[in-house]
Amino acid sequence: MKNAISKWNQISLVKRILLGIIAGVALALTIPKAAGWITIFGTLFVGALKAVAPVLVFFLVMHAISKHRSGHKTNMKSIIALYGLSTFLAGFVAVVASFIFPVTLSLAPGAEDVTPPGGIAEVLQTLLTNVVDNPVNALINGNYIGILTWAILLGIALRKAADTTKNMLANFSDAISTLVKWVINFAPIGIMGLVFDAIVTNGLSALLDYGKLLAILLGSMFFIALVVNPLIVFLNIRRNPYPLVFKCLRESGMTAFFTRSSAANIPVNMSLCEKLGLDEDTYSVSIPLGATVNMAGAAVTISILTLAAVHTLGIQVDFATALILSVLAAVSAAGASGVAGGSLLLIPLAASLFGIPNDIAMQVVGVGFIIGVLQDSCETALNSSSDVLFTATAEYAKKRKEGKIVKITA
Repeated sequence: MKNAISKWNQISLVKRILLGIIAGVALALTIPKAAGWITIFGTLFVGALKAVAPVLVFFLVMHAISKHRSGHKTNMKSIIALYGLSTFLAGFVAVVASFIFPVTLSLAPGAEDVTPPGGIAEVLQTLLTNVVDNPVNALINGNYIGILTWAILLGIALRKAADTTKNMLANFSDAISTLVKWVINFAPIGIMGLVFDAIVTNGLSALLDYGKLLAILLGSMFFIALVVNPLIVFLNIRRNPYPLVFKCLRESGMTAFFTRSSAANIPVNMSLCEKLGLDEDTYSVSIPLGATVNMAGAAVTISILTLAAVHTLGIQVDFATALILSVLAAVSAAGASGVAGGSLLLIPLAASLFGIPNDIAMQVVGVGFIIGVLQDSCETALNSSSDVLFTATAEYAKKRKEGKIVKITA
């Protein structure tokens, strides 16, 4: 038995996850009723990731800040700039795609029980409220803005603490990191359960009626992931960006696609950053921050579904107004994590820019829920994988400027 487990662990995690996907699809298509019990593996896997992520972020950030050496520079300014640039360009690409391939919708009710934010001020107010949330409450509810705030403040306060205190923090961080590795080792089984549940519960037939909308949504996200983001990376590191891009998509995007949670993918991203040899002082902050504000996929969703409503209602929109939508989508998307329902519930906010009534906008949200099985998965994969991508890009760009050799392995 030990030999079998040892050989299984020697297989790369990506290959093991692929085997889990294949098994999940096969079971869902052949014996869906008899194998229904395996959905528990997916529930447990996502639950374990969500449980460990807040504690991991809290202790890693607090430890990294407390031991930060004066004069040791991190790349946070560059990373935040890359996050913002990518999110804005995602909204812009979505606007252009919507003008080239206009889509109309058959609106139907489906989102009556949710309440969208009243305006951009409410979105920003939610974010600011999350900053001053009770630390225990932030940990319980997975409020990463609050967790980051308290971890940074406590880290700064502990800079002058005794070495024994800092060693204790280091031991806690190492122990939690070990727990994360244990959880990630169960990814193949967990993803098998998630794939099985997705196919049995939703199927794919319900998505056929929205094929054109999905094609533009997913096409825009793939364009961001495979053209825009690589171009941003190339301009910063002046090297072939695709080995790094594909590594992030393969090892971060794949798990994010099936967990459909940027928060749950934080431990996976932390592990990938460690594998890439990145500076822990930087990625321990940039990864949880990216899970809350780096929202290129959300900007695509907000822009395309909003303009689909515009085209459906026959509203004439000039490109300048649509460009304003790109900015609004980028700002709104950065606050999506602070709004229950994420990017879909920010559509009424964007739709108000064109005078679209809230009841119609909420019908568009209903369409979003219908296609969410693919839209949300791809959106999360793009958002989460680019957290690692831009964290690595900022560090590699810094090394390039210092004349150091940067080695990127696929």
